Amino acid sequence: MKICRFEYQGKVKTGVFEPEYSKVIDDETKEVLSVSKIKMLAPTNPTKIVCVGRNYAEHAAELGNEVPKEPLLFLKANSSLSLHEENIIIPPQSNQVEHEGELAVIIGKKCKNLTENDNPFEYIKGYTCLNDVTARDIQRKDVQFTRGKSFDTFCPVLNYLETDLDVSDIKVQTRVNGIVKQEGQTSQMVFPVDFLVLYISNQMTLNEGDIIATGTPSGVSKMVDGDICEVEIEGIGILKNKIVN
Repeated sequence: MKICRFEYQGKVKTGVFEPEYSKVIDDETKEVLSVSKIKMLAPTNPTKIVCVGRNYAEHAAELGNEVPKEPLLFLKANSSLSLHEENIIIPPQSNQVEHEGELAVIIGKKCKNLTENDNPFEYIKGYTCLNDVTARDIQRKDVQFTRGKSFDTFCPVLNYLETDLDVSDIKVQTRVNGIVKQEGQTSQMVFPVDFLVLYISNQMTLNEGDIIATGTPSGVSKMVDGDICEVEIEGIGILKNKIVN
């Protein structure tokens, strides 16, 4: 099932999204609404965006890094969150803005200090496409990730999440102007989704709506003004954004 958030008649609401018909079914009223009559929002309003670095071995290698022995965590500013078909803006501070297509996990209920006796999937609401846009030159210069990852528009997400999906081995692909740049399977993750939720919950409380970006396959590359970047994840859909100066 595809779940979305939207604004209608001045209210923020949730509903079931039917992209093939461009319709949303309002959860509260069961009214069927045309997408043209509403304002689609990000599928979640997170308290934080937790990202996992170097979670695909080939991506770690292409940047000259070793595979971490435990998940490498960092945060993107919430203000970097943007939407499907909104522009990704290249900031004047960077000359090397790159795409990182990723599977995003949306937390469904508060979780803290999960143990091996817990089922992390019970705490997941669904999944969506995310682009962990990165100013690579700034990331290298700063060493830590915050500034290079957190410019406005640097975290576009699809405008809905998919609730019913086995994410153990699905394709993650990123294209720029129709050319495949990144392609991998989630089975290639160093740390799988369930382990990440468990691990992160022992470092910080995960609240309902929080986002976990699970890492990117190899093939990251520079984007320039006018490029069209698409992140497609099997079973979810396609996140599409234009790059502008």
